[in-house]
Amino acid sequence: MKKHLLISCVVLFCTSLFSQTIYKELPSRALNTTRDIKIKLPNNYDPESLVKYPVIIVFDGDYLFEPVLGQVHFQTYFKEMPESIIVGIVQGEERFYDGYFDELTGMPFESGKRFYDFVQNELLPYIDNNYKTSPFRVAIGHNKMANFINSYLFTDEPVFQAYINISPDYKGTMANNLTTRLGHLKNDVFYYLATSDKDVSSIKNTIRETSSVLKTLDTQKLTFYYDELKGDTHYTLVTGALSKALDKIFEIYKPLDEKEINEKVLTYEGTLDEYIVNRYERIEEYFGIIKPITEDEFAKIVSIAEERDDLESLQNIGKLANKQDPESALGTYYLALHAEKLGKNKKATKYYESALTLSETIVIDKEYIKSKLKNLQDLATDDNERENEDEEN
Repeated sequence: MKKHLLISCVVLFCTSLFSQTIYKELPSRALNTTRDIKIKLPNNYDPESLVKYPVIIVFDGDYLFEPVLGQVHFQTYFKEMPESIIVGIVQGEERFYDGYFDELTGMPFESGKRFYDFVQNELLPYIDNNYKTSPFRVAIGHNKMANFINSYLFTDEPVFQAYINISPDYKGTMANNLTTRLGHLKNDVFYYLATSDKDVSSIKNTIRETSSVLKTLDTQKLTFYYDELKGDTHYTLVTGALSKALDKIFEIYKPLDEKEINEKVLTYEGTLDEYIVNRYERIEEYFGIIKPITEDEFAKIVSIAEERDDLESLQNIGKLANKQDPESALGTYYLALHAEKLGKNKKATKYYESALTLSETIVIDKEYIKSKLKNLQDLATDDNERENEDEEN
């Protein structure tokens, strides 16, 4: 019964998710025809908002769009990646012509070059002009179209910043040219490559050889990931590869976890506010989006500051939280905590009283702040009583 209920819920969820998809026919001068595209906007998308979203372009949108859509929804639900605009290109019978390539170089040729131009000069500008997009774009391709998406790397400023290559069937000298190109990047690029132990032998072997070379590249501009899945075929590896690829590309976007805390935060030599600010500046730099620091992350770095008796970090974190949200009690609470730890109880009392006039947070509510005030008042009463006893003696 439970199994049937779970299946029913999944079906209803998928039906609801896909029903929100926008279907459009996009006229193309490059192709001299129209092309069907699928667009899924974030659930909370507001065209009047200042919030911008990364763009994920799904080649082979006939069958890859839905798996990508499901995976993105799953990972955004758990705050593992940012909400994104997903665009699927329906290729159908045109797939052969879209991916047509030069036998020697593996680069787009004739009809393939026209499709290349359609994506770069018509589709991407259309999405940017009509939706709230950030500068961060992801290209996803499988098999032949995974070979195709690499062609966008061979420009001074690639239009995609991340490439998810699922079992790419590298053509001509594409693999060799690719390793050379990725070693001489001017801009940051995320490059994900996947195969499986049961993949097509010729494809698998070329991917293994390519990954071996890419792992040796000495460049700060390339972030390279490689996975070889177990037990999956050339087609069933798609879902697993998508999950791993999105997880790795957006790794820095995730909230602070225990691994990062142990390996980076605890060993950080500067003040902890510097660490968290630098972390979020990298998120903005990579993905072109502004993500606020969560209360949970503030709490984690404050806990570490207390653990290492780092009162300077505690004070700075309070100021940072106030700067991010002046209406929240969080920053003022941390400043009160800082004053209290310094033994400046009168100053701490003023901060706690001020925090009571601000908005509550999930953890720092008014009752909790009142309890902190009462502790200080009780402490002050005890100090006064001791002073009176000393005077009497």
